[in-house]
Amino acid sequence: MTTHRSYLLLCLALMPAGAPADPGCADSAEVSEIADGVYVRWSHPAVMFENDNIANLGFVIGSRCVAVIDTGGSVAEGRALDCAVRKLTELPVCFVINTHVHPDHVLGNAAFERENVQFIGHEKLPRAMALRGDTYLQRAAEHSGDAADPSQMVMPERTVSGEVQLDLGHRTLIVRAHATAHTDNDLSVFDVRTGTLFPGDLVFLEHLPVLDGSINGWLGELGALMRQDFERVVPGHGPCCAGWPQAGQPTVDYLTDLREKTRAWIARGGELGAAQESIEAARPERWRLIDQYHRRNVSAAFAELEWEE
Repeated sequence: MTTHRSYLLLCLALMPAGAPADPGCADSAEVSEIADGVYVRWSHPAVMFENDNIANLGFVIGSRCVAVIDTGGSVAEGRALDCAVRKLTELPVCFVINTHVHPDHVLGNAAFERENVQFIGHEKLPRAMALRGDTYLQRAAEHSGDAADPSQMVMPERTVSGEVQLDLGHRTLIVRAHATAHTDNDLSVFDVRTGTLFPGDLVFLEHLPVLDGSINGWLGELGALMRQDFERVVPGHGPCCAGWPQAGQPTVDYLTDLREKTRAWIARGGELGAAQESIEAARPERWRLIDQYHRRNVSAAFAELEWEE
């Protein structure tokens, strides 16, 4: 049977010298094959809306079709990812899976909105997108200079409350909904054939973790993942792959330290404003964007932990 890789080589051999694989894809995203049929568009650490490519995006090629995992921070980024898929295979995209609501993961959805493509997200994702969509689109428009376009906010057609299996043809993806952690709408995606996990933003490397859900829940969900065996893990942000569970440890260490320090601050009767100024990030040499995100993490942790019994 002809594989997608051998098919690509055959096509290239038959092309005139210098002809592009797809004339409509001059702006194709650069991707890396990290396992058989598993590709990643690596990100650059940056503040949201300052760069369209700040989250790791991926796709998995089966014998029947392709699943895309997150689509980037703009329609242009989504189109570049779509071009990367089309340069590697003629198989259609059948699933687009959003791991959570943040704009660097969902604003490229419109590039894949066409017949027979099913958008998949956590059962709480539609509500989160409805609540935040206008703000995200306006912020993105301010950055790009274009008018905000509501059509960019493509909602999931199928939602996940527990676990579902997606058949790509001789390849199964297990999509799992998590309890409130990084957000209240986190999904992870596991490729059974290669043992590759896409945990979304449950795992950060280099880019400081961003707390938008529950610090207790995040530590619980990530702790459960770290007790499982995976061949490789693609973090939501940062490089691949330090091995597993080692790749999850920096996020655990940062959140555990933040929780302990915040609890101690609250127990002493400290106020939020002073906590934001005084509670420092653990192991700052590990992280970029501390100045942009650590204070807000302190605020989110304080709001949750203040009401613990």
